[in-house]
Amino acid sequence: MNFEKYPFERLNELLVNVNPNENFELAALTIGEPKFETPEFIQNVLSENTSLLQKYPASAGLPELKEAMINFVSKRFNVKLEMNQVIPTFGTREALFNFPQFALFDKENPTIAYTNPFYQIYEGAARASRAEVIHIDLTKENNFKAHLSDEDLKKCDLVILNYPNNPTSAEMTKSELVNWVKKALEFDFILINDECYSEIYFEEKDKPASLLEASIDVGNTEFKNILVMNSVSKRSSAPGLRSGFIAGDASILKDYMKYRTYVGCASPVPLQKAAAAAWNEESHVEGFRKIYRENFNIAEELLGIKPPKATFYIWLEVEDEIDFTKRLFEEKHIKVLPGSFLGREGIGKGYVRIALVENAQKTREVLTRLKDFIDG
Repeated sequence: MNFEKYPFERLNELLVNVNPNENFELAALTIGEPKFETPEFIQNVLSENTSLLQKYPASAGLPELKEAMINFVSKRFNVKLEMNQVIPTFGTREALFNFPQFALFDKENPTIAYTNPFYQIYEGAARASRAEVIHIDLTKENNFKAHLSDEDLKKCDLVILNYPNNPTSAEMTKSELVNWVKKALEFDFILINDECYSEIYFEEKDKPASLLEASIDVGNTEFKNILVMNSVSKRSSAPGLRSGFIAGDASILKDYMKYRTYVGCASPVPLQKAAAAAWNEESHVEGFRKIYRENFNIAEELLGIKPPKATFYIWLEVEDEIDFTKRLFEEKHIKVLPGSFLGREGIGKGYVRIALVENAQKTREVLTRLKDFIDG
């Protein structure tokens, strides 16, 4: 298989011969990895259950973990799932990679569409599936909203959306998601929304909608052709816990569960116990949201950037993203990610992605450096 280099490897190659200003401490604003300690109550549950390492974990996941995920979906989106409508996954990355291979295996000439720019695992999954790719281009002109013509949708076997969006921080309303559900039913393709940033929002009125809610709104209460993925990585600052889920169409998930027993990616039992605690608790998430909200207030104050409604990314428009990235590293010892590394066919060109995942003090110091660079 011929996979493209990951954006972070390309960034390292871009900067390999650039000498940074050592008067400043390195500030890496590249990876969407929260820089906060995982809440103590989650760590305690993990440490209290280490004796369960003696047990093989079941591929289907602990019932208490599935119940915690169902409770989360119920409380957050007012959607009642059954046990056969959710599968715990080892984060969302593994499912985003292997689900398309499962779903497209029996298709003679499979076609997958996904948002562009994108989380690179989508492209990797497409290549592993030997699928033709249709890029759903997200641009300033379309407000970074996903749209495909009916002609393209008729070709699709699988479509992956990602809202709230990485890297653009755009969101889609429930009514916009409703239109996508209608298309998935009309043209009979599987529709996934990668919702792993759904809990990083800043105002109650702006809480992102789920594709599951949109499905119910059109009367598709069995979620035919509809799936969502989510994880605790961002919401609980616990990316190392590797706890995610895929939920929706039970008929699809039944066969996918059988496939997963062969994949062998079941989460260790102590991690599942800790993950159940994380999914069941909400106050710690609001604490993290307050930090991200403050970070964007700082960005607005210093850079004049209007805060997004969700995610912790700034999708900053620049004249030349490659030159900007190199000079920023050289002059201010700050790493950002060129948007062109996250897109194809020219999409992402002229942007850099900035992840505001540090505390407010660090964020202010680094964004002051960034402002000085831009103003200079």
